[in-house]
Amino acid sequence: MSKKKSDTDITRVPEAYRPSESEELAEQAGRARNANNEKGGSKGNLQYPEAPEALPVAVVDNHTHLDFLDGTVKVSVPDALAAANAVGIKGLIQVGCDVPSSQYAVEVANEYSNILAAVAIHPNDAARLAERGELGNAIKSIEELASNPRVRALGETGLDYFRTAEDGRDAQEHSFREHLRIAVEQDKAVQIHDRDAHEDVVRVLKSSQLPSKVVFHCFSGDEDLAKICNDNGWYMSFSGTVTFKNSHGLRAALEVADPQLLLVETDAPFLTPHPYRGRPNASYMIPYTARFMAQTKGVDLAEFCTQIDANTREVYGEF
Repeated sequence: MSKKKSDTDITRVPEAYRPSESEELAEQAGRARNANNEKGGSKGNLQYPEAPEALPVAVVDNHTHLDFLDGTVKVSVPDALAAANAVGIKGLIQVGCDVPSSQYAVEVANEYSNILAAVAIHPNDAARLAERGELGNAIKSIEELASNPRVRALGETGLDYFRTAEDGRDAQEHSFREHLRIAVEQDKAVQIHDRDAHEDVVRVLKSSQLPSKVVFHCFSGDEDLAKICNDNGWYMSFSGTVTFKNSHGLRAALEVADPQLLLVETDAPFLTPHPYRGRPNASYMIPYTARFMAQTKGVDLAEFCTQIDANTREVYGEF
C-alpha cells in the first residue's frame, strides 16, 4: 500500500517527540489541547511530524513556547534544543504571555545558553486582567522581569480584536503602550501580537516613542502592511502560516518585504507549516518554513539563512 501524505514515518520523527503509550499523558495532552484551542492548537492528529532536512546555515527560532503542551508527548528543554540543533536551529526565543510564562521564560534563558527570553502580558490576557483590576500589578511584574539581561524583548504584546470584544480594547491599548514604554526605558526589542488590528497597531506605534527594534511576530498582514514595515524599519517574523495554501496575502507580503527585515519563527506548538498543518509544532520544524520563504523570495537557501541569522542578531543581540 502506498504511503499517504498524511502518514508519518515514525523513524524520522525526533526520538523525544515520538508518541507516548501513556494514557495518562495522552489525556493530559487532550486537556491542554482543548484549553489551547483559543491559541490555535491541534484538533486532530497529535503526532509530531517528521524532521526536515537540515538547513545549510544555522538560524534561530524567533518565537516559541516550550511550556505549552499540544501533543501526546511532553518534551524536555534539552531534548527540544537537541532536536532543533540537529536540523540547523541553533537557538530560540522563549516567549511569555502572562506573568507565570514570563517567569518561566527567564528561568530557562538563564539556564540554557542558546535560549533568550521575551516577557509580556498577552493582549487578550490584558483585557481579562483589567476586568479584575489586576493589570497594573501584572505590568509591574513584567517590568521587573524585563530587567534581566537574558530578556531581550517585551512580547508578545499588542492588539487582538479577534478574541477580545470592543469593551476590552482600551485595556489592550493601555497594556500595549506600557510594554512599549518598558522596552524603550530598558532598551529592549518589542514583539507585537497583531490579530485583526493592523490599523490600530500601526496607529499606536506611530504615536508612541519606540524602541530601536520593533518585530511583528507571526506576521499576518498583507502587502500594504509589509510596505509600511519596510518604510519604518519594522521587522516581519513569518511563521508556518505563510506556507498554508490559502495564504496568498502573506506570500504577497513576503515577496515585497525587505530581506534585511525578515525573521522566521514557529510560534510552537501552534501554526505547524504545510504539509503538516494541524499537528503539533516544534522548533525543529523551522526548516520547512525557511525553505518556503527562500523559494518565495527567489534566493539561495544558504544566502537566505545567512541574512535571517544576521537579522536575528541585529534584533536580539548575541546569545
